[in-house]
Amino acid sequence: MTRISLGPIAAPAFAQAGLRPVNLRTDLRPLADLIELVFADSMDSSGRSAIREMRYLSSLGYGLKLVARMNELALGISLGFVYVLDGKLVGNVSVYPASYPAGFGETWILANVGVHPDYQRRGIAHELIRASLEMVRRRGAARVILQVNYRNEAALGLYQQHGFIYERAWQVWRRSGYLRAPPPSGRDLRIARLRQGDWQAEYALAQAARPNSRGGLGWLKPVHRGAFNQSLWRRLRGLFALSSVDKMIIRGDDADSILASCWVESALGLGNIRAWFFADPAIDHQPYAQALLNKLVSRFDRSTIVFEHPRDDTIVNDLLKTCQFTIKRDLWHMRLDL
Repeated sequence: MTRISLGPIAAPAFAQAGLRPVNLRTDLRPLADLIELVFADSMDSSGRSAIREMRYLSSLGYGLKLVARMNELALGISLGFVYVLDGKLVGNVSVYPASYPAGFGETWILANVGVHPDYQRRGIAHELIRASLEMVRRRGAARVILQVNYRNEAALGLYQQHGFIYERAWQVWRRSGYLRAPPPSGRDLRIARLRQGDWQAEYALAQAARPNSRGGLGWLKPVHRGAFNQSLWRRLRGLFALSSVDKMIIRGDDADSILASCWVESALGLGNIRAWFFADPAIDHQPYAQALLNKLVSRFDRSTIVFEHPRDDTIVNDLLKTCQFTIKRDLWHMRLDL
């Protein structure tokens, strides 16, 4: 089902101009250079790590064929396309399967759409996107999703021309593990752990607070039943992977309803804690967000915390500033239903 292009090296490597599928054996190193150049102003630490990984993979020679089938980065790049002009690789798009739960239909990620500055405004990006969409349609895709810088008007307009719609704008916040937790503030609310029988109430809360039509819980986190009522196999897989998701909640007066929830994901080797918050949209969630954020930063005050949250929720975003979080990425999430 999965194509990985590892054909023989041409001489010269980029003699044929125009659009073609990625050839990992010849393209990885120039692709790393192109992506680093095009996205230099917005690349975060994970992006820089991916660039280093691409350069390492490019040195493997014929061993790349085996590694590529097991490497998620190489797999996504191999399914994309490049554009060659003047003997140089000047454009790229990567296409990744999103691995959404069964029942959602096949979802694909469009990433690294970039054109060398000297070759922009020639329609190259349009051709790269068009080829990618044709490819995923042939594979039976239900939708394509992407992230784009909130202020990149040129890219936003490009994706709109291809039928993508805005889901929601999100901000990725970061708090350094070198900071000490500030003194608690706000109301002293009782924070509980999620009980096994609470999953239906939390699932209903998430559906109301974060509908999938607006991006779900966050990037690659759709609201689906399996995330709230995990099978024994998924729990065991998390144990073997040394990863866990802890859920802190605030209950309603009836003890069965849930007013707010904070997910805390940690994993061996992850290097940081990742967190998400959502609350009943029908209530003033400020005191619940404040109580859960206070608990989060005091409990993990020696860990770097990455927090993803909708840009339009100014209440929580103001609280994040108070807790010494800083914005690392400011993004639109967009979607194309096929």
